[in-house]
Amino acid sequence: MSTEACRSILESRLATWAAGRSTPLRVAYQNVAFTPTQGETYLRSYLLPAKTTAEDLAGALRTYRGVYQVSIVRPIGGGSGPALSIAAELNSLFPVNGRYTSGAVTVQVITPPSAVPGAQDENTYVVPVSFEYRADVI
Repeated sequence: MSTEACRSILESRLATWAAGRSTPLRVAYQNVAFTPTQGETYLRSYLLPAKTTAEDLAGALRTYRGVYQVSIVRPIGGGSGPALSIAAELNSLFPVNGRYTSGAVTVQVITPPSAVPGAQDENTYVVPVSFEYRADVI
Protein backbone atom coordinates (compact mmCIF):
# COMPACT_ATOMS: atom_id res chain seq x y z
CA MET A 1 0.00 0.00 0.00
CA SER A 2 1.41 3.40 -0.88
CA THR A 3 0.32 5.05 2.37
CA GLU A 4 2.92 2.85 4.04
CA ALA A 5 5.46 3.83 1.36
CA CYS A 6 4.76 7.51 2.07
CA ARG A 7 5.28 6.89 5.78
CA SER A 8 8.52 5.03 5.16
CA ILE A 9 9.92 7.72 2.85
CA LEU A 10 9.14 10.63 5.18
CA GLU A 11 10.21 8.82 8.35
CA SER A 12 13.47 7.71 6.75
CA ARG A 13 14.33 11.29 5.79
CA LEU A 14 13.51 12.49 9.30
CA ALA A 15 15.50 9.70 10.97
CA THR A 16 18.61 10.32 8.86
CA TRP A 17 18.53 14.04 9.58
CA ALA A 18 17.80 13.61 13.32
CA ALA A 19 20.65 11.12 13.79
CA GLY A 20 23.10 13.28 11.81
CA ARG A 21 22.58 16.54 13.71
CA SER A 22 25.44 17.90 15.83
CA THR A 23 23.12 17.13 18.75
CA PRO A 24 21.25 14.01 17.59
CA LEU A 25 17.55 13.68 18.36
CA ARG A 26 15.70 10.45 18.96
CA VAL A 27 12.39 9.95 17.18
CA ALA A 28 9.27 8.33 18.63
CA TYR A 29 7.16 6.66 15.92
CA GLN A 30 3.47 5.78 15.97
CA ASN A 31 2.70 2.53 17.79
CA VAL A 32 6.38 1.84 18.54
CA ALA A 33 7.58 1.57 22.14
CA PHE A 34 9.57 4.64 23.20
CA THR A 35 10.69 5.78 26.63
CA PRO A 36 12.14 9.27 26.82
CA THR A 37 14.85 10.03 29.32
CA GLN A 38 14.32 12.83 31.81
CA GLY A 39 15.26 16.21 30.34
CA GLU A 40 15.58 14.83 26.79
CA THR A 41 14.51 16.73 23.70
CA TYR A 42 13.02 14.33 21.14
CA LEU A 43 10.65 14.19 18.19
CA ARG A 44 7.31 12.43 17.69
CA SER A 45 6.48 11.42 14.12
CA TYR A 46 2.88 11.12 12.89
CA LEU A 47 1.51 10.33 9.44
CA LEU A 48 -2.11 11.45 9.17
CA PRO A 49 -3.36 10.09 5.84
CA ALA A 50 -6.36 11.58 4.08
CA LYS A 51 -8.76 9.74 1.81
CA THR A 52 -7.06 8.09 -1.21
CA THR A 53 -8.51 9.25 -4.52
CA ALA A 54 -8.56 7.96 -8.10
CA GLU A 55 -8.69 11.06 -10.29
CA ASP A 56 -8.32 9.59 -13.80
CA LEU A 57 -11.11 8.13 -15.92
CA ALA A 58 -9.44 4.71 -16.11
CA GLY A 59 -9.15 4.48 -12.33
CA ALA A 60 -5.45 3.57 -12.59
CA LEU A 61 -4.03 6.62 -10.79
CA ARG A 62 -4.11 6.65 -7.01
CA THR A 63 -3.42 9.90 -5.19
CA TYR A 64 -2.29 9.55 -1.59
CA ARG A 65 -2.50 12.73 0.45
CA GLY A 66 -2.25 13.62 4.05
CA VAL A 67 -0.42 15.52 6.74
CA TYR A 68 2.97 14.66 8.15
CA GLN A 69 3.47 16.02 11.65
CA VAL A 70 6.63 16.10 13.70
CA SER A 71 6.13 17.23 17.27
CA ILE A 72 9.16 18.66 19.03
CA VAL A 73 9.10 17.62 22.68
CA ARG A 74 11.26 19.61 25.09
CA PRO A 75 11.59 19.76 28.84
CA ILE A 76 9.76 22.53 30.68
CA GLY A 77 11.64 25.70 31.49
CA GLY A 78 13.82 26.28 28.43
CA GLY A 79 11.55 28.75 26.66
CA SER A 80 10.18 28.31 23.16
CA GLY A 81 13.35 29.33 21.28
CA PRO A 82 15.08 25.92 21.14
CA ALA A 83 11.93 24.21 19.82
CA LEU A 84 11.42 26.92 17.21
CA SER A 85 15.04 26.51 16.10
CA ILE A 86 14.38 22.82 15.49
CA ALA A 87 11.15 23.78 13.67
CA ALA A 88 13.23 25.99 11.35
CA GLU A 89 15.53 23.03 10.65
CA LEU A 90 12.48 20.91 9.77
CA ASN A 91 11.35 23.66 7.41
CA SER A 92 14.69 23.33 5.58
CA LEU A 93 14.54 19.53 5.66
CA PHE A 94 11.11 19.40 3.99
CA PRO A 95 10.93 22.37 1.58
CA VAL A 96 7.80 23.03 -0.49
CA ASN A 97 7.91 20.95 -3.68
CA GLY A 98 10.60 18.71 -2.19
CA ARG A 99 10.27 15.26 -3.77
CA TYR A 100 11.51 12.08 -2.10
CA THR A 101 11.46 8.73 -3.87
CA SER A 102 11.71 5.10 -2.89
CA GLY A 103 10.97 2.48 -5.51
CA ALA A 104 7.94 3.50 -7.57
CA VAL A 105 6.63 6.05 -5.05
CA THR A 106 7.56 9.72 -4.96
CA VAL A 107 6.22 11.86 -2.12
CA GLN A 108 5.95 15.60 -2.69
CA VAL A 109 5.72 18.25 0.02
CA ILE A 110 2.84 20.52 -1.04
CA THR A 111 2.66 23.03 1.81
CA PRO A 112 5.43 24.60 3.88
CA PRO A 113 6.09 23.03 7.27
CA SER A 114 4.33 25.19 9.85
CA ALA A 115 4.76 25.29 13.60
CA VAL A 116 1.69 25.95 15.71
CA PRO A 117 1.77 27.36 19.24
CA GLY A 118 3.37 25.04 21.74
CA ALA A 119 1.43 23.28 24.45
CA GLN A 120 2.76 22.68 27.92
CA ASP A 121 1.85 19.89 30.27
CA GLU A 122 3.29 18.85 33.60
CA ASN A 123 6.67 17.76 32.23
CA THR A 124 7.04 18.82 28.60
CA TYR A 125 6.61 21.62 26.11
CA VAL A 126 5.45 20.36 22.70
CA VAL A 127 5.58 22.27 19.41
CA PRO A 128 3.85 20.47 16.50
CA VAL A 129 5.22 21.14 13.00
CA SER A 130 3.25 19.81 10.04
CA PHE A 131 2.94 19.92 6.27
CA GLU A 132 0.75 18.37 3.61
CA TYR A 133 2.13 15.73 1.26
CA ARG A 134 0.96 14.07 -1.93
CA ALA A 135 2.00 10.97 -3.87
CA ASP A 136 0.54 10.03 -7.27
CA VAL A 137 0.95 6.33 -8.07
CA ILE A 138 -0.06 4.41 -11.19
